[in-house]
Amino acid sequence: MIGSSVVLRTRSWIVLCLGILTIASPAALAADCPGNPDALGTSRTLVVDPREHPLIGTMQYRETLPLKDREVVLTFDDGPIPKYSNQVLKILADECIKATFFIVGNQAKANPDGVRKLVAAGHTVGTHSMDHPLTFDRMPIEKAEAEINGGIAWTSAAMTDPSQLAPFFRIPGLMRAEGVENHLISRGIQVWSADFPADDWRHVSSDRVYQLAIQRLEAKGKGILLLHDIQARTVAALPKIIRDLKARGYRIVHVVPASADRPATPTNPVEWLLHPPTETVPIARWPAVPHFVFAESRTLPAPSLADLNARTEHQSLLPRRTRGQMDIASTLPVPGRALFAIPEGSVEVLLSTTLSRRAATRLAMAAETPHAARSKVAKSKTAKPQARHTALAAPAAPNHAAQVKSAPPRPTRVASLKKRA
Repeated sequence: MIGSSVVLRTRSWIVLCLGILTIASPAALAADCPGNPDALGTSRTLVVDPREHPLIGTMQYRETLPLKDREVVLTFDDGPIPKYSNQVLKILADECIKATFFIVGNQAKANPDGVRKLVAAGHTVGTHSMDHPLTFDRMPIEKAEAEINGGIAWTSAAMTDPSQLAPFFRIPGLMRAEGVENHLISRGIQVWSADFPADDWRHVSSDRVYQLAIQRLEAKGKGILLLHDIQARTVAALPKIIRDLKARGYRIVHVVPASADRPATPTNPVEWLLHPPTETVPIARWPAVPHFVFAESRTLPAPSLADLNARTEHQSLLPRRTRGQMDIASTLPVPGRALFAIPEGSVEVLLSTTLSRRAATRLAMAAETPHAARSKVAKSKTAKPQARHTALAAPAAPNHAAQVKSAPPRPTRVASLKKRA
């Protein structure tokens, strides 16, 4: 009985300890850093499959790493340069932090020992081209391929075990191009952008690098931080960045590629979005227009209506009613230009505005005046002989009627003009 009770108690303690280890938070496990109990540490390791999510980093792409809130991935470009890269390695080692380094081929060729130090420290090593040209967005794909291959070849050659090279690539200057991305994706290489930079490649102070890193991280809440391990300002700013990450409750995530004996971390597609959509926020995404590749550049002539209706065995594309109207319209005579000509100053033009009504009336009166004048002249000719006899008979009598001026004829109102006005 005593032996069985001891066994039961021992098993209970084992189960309890396993349960505590299982439910323990990643931060508590990360705090176990030899020589530095207050170290920030690495909270967890994220295993990703480059073929499932080939483009990451919201600075340029829709997806990013499947991080939880207040999780950060540190990345460093352009090394190794012993003067600064070794200091960055020391700072990370003191805090038990694992990061991702993107190596330039020429730097690996000149400092192969620096690459081996990165691998020995347990960091992830990717590539960053051979010469770091800032023309990936416009160079021929053949030249881009040579840059990619050169960086991979010299970085892997610097390693004791070339299989330690991760299939991660960051385009220099983030000068992305669709052809380069498609080439990398076809080779199973994951293209890394970033979620926010600290601008440490610019001529700014180390305090400014620190401020930008924290401010932009706070704005995002999580993500991939882009730094460079070849700058003195980065070496000076990194301890302050780590100090603030610790004070604000951020956690470091180490990213490694999936392999045959290391499967990818199970995730949901929505976790690869920086801020997953909610039902209260409408989202509209238009599908991308595909790029078609034509075998020939020669263009065909556009078909005419006669071509469409030439053969009786093919049904016409035009409806019957439309086709009939087209036939009728083709038999009508073409109207002449004079049909639509309106003389300037005509009644129709004057009546087109309200201010021209009086002018139209005067025009109608002027049209009647010549007719009245001709009638008056005819009457005066017939009355001349009688006027002569009257003048001979009574020469002394004054002709008062001749002295009175004749009143102008009263204008005739045209009903049609009034109606149209």
